[in-house]
Amino acid sequence: MKKKAILIGVATVLLFALCFAFLQMLLMPKYMSAPYLEGAMIQEYYDNAGGNDVVFIGDCEVYENFSPITLWEEYGIPSYIRGSAQQYIWQSYYLLEETLRYETPKVVVFNVLSMKYDATQSEPYNRMLLDGMKWSPTKVQAVRACIEASERAGVHETFLSYVFPLLRFHSRWSDLGSDDVEYLFSRRTVTHNGYLMRVDVNPVEYIPTPDYLAPEDAQLPAICYDYLDRMTKLCQDNGIELVLIKAPSVLPFWYDVWDAQMEEYAAQHGLAYYNFLDEEHLTASGIDYSTDTYDGGLHLNLSGAEKMSVYFGKILQERFDLPDRRGDAALAAKWQEKADAYYAMEADQRREIEEYGYPVSYALPPES
Repeated sequence: MKKKAILIGVATVLLFALCFAFLQMLLMPKYMSAPYLEGAMIQEYYDNAGGNDVVFIGDCEVYENFSPITLWEEYGIPSYIRGSAQQYIWQSYYLLEETLRYETPKVVVFNVLSMKYDATQSEPYNRMLLDGMKWSPTKVQAVRACIEASERAGVHETFLSYVFPLLRFHSRWSDLGSDDVEYLFSRRTVTHNGYLMRVDVNPVEYIPTPDYLAPEDAQLPAICYDYLDRMTKLCQDNGIELVLIKAPSVLPFWYDVWDAQMEEYAAQHGLAYYNFLDEEHLTASGIDYSTDTYDGGLHLNLSGAEKMSVYFGKILQERFDLPDRRGDAALAAKWQEKADAYYAMEADQRREIEEYGYPVSYALPPES
């Protein structure tokens, strides 16, 4: 009788655990439809980890402005973009730390826009990144750092809600849709080695000036320098070249005083720093703000990302002596599959633009 009671108790616990796990899987956002595709990007890395000579770390200014497919086709450089929406530097640091558990790239590229933020700007963007990470001691530290950053912004989050996301998403019943059923157990791939493609065109109508809120004596936050120091040391300890960049995005505005601080930091630590907003780089890369952006200059579209990749890829290969790996037959075959998917998505988006006026599978209507 006692044994039967124990078995019933164990079965009850297991049933509860299974129901809890199923509900959690059902109610967590799937990030398979616009405008939330960015939430699917972090977890895609694990199927592509290893063998990348270049890894990009940062926000939308990397995952929408550079194309790993182009880097491969032009220079034979295998690369991956570990990007996420509104990625803060403490998140970038822990993503890099996690990446080094899977591979040791020759070059890490970090976009410096996040140096301006000393606190969380959006809790949902925290979730998009952290919920996609696999559990490890690094993720534990990343969650804690994000919670501390949220507290600095007056936003309360709990560690337990990251351990059990159902505690955060239990009220999503009214938001459940077809994606929640279709992608309950598996997800489609939304990026191309971390690059989030957009082929539509929305030109820059004007170039903003720094006349408003210009922080002429503004010092970038100390906490950001702390994490940049950690990133620099982590790369140095692992024999990795760290490259700092500022992507060619018109907004948010990147002030000269911030640019000067990054130049000084790079010089002091022996790092390369490229501000692709500089006229010299814009001219050399061929970026045209009338054709190479899909949202008025906040991000580049496909043609812009490919131009930037051709330009930056040459810099990377020549300065850091990166090998051309296209002669590796097995690797070339793998990247050919990636390229086939890349061009198929490009064709899909162009077909949707022709039929609907915008890429319906990848974006909200222009008027929304």
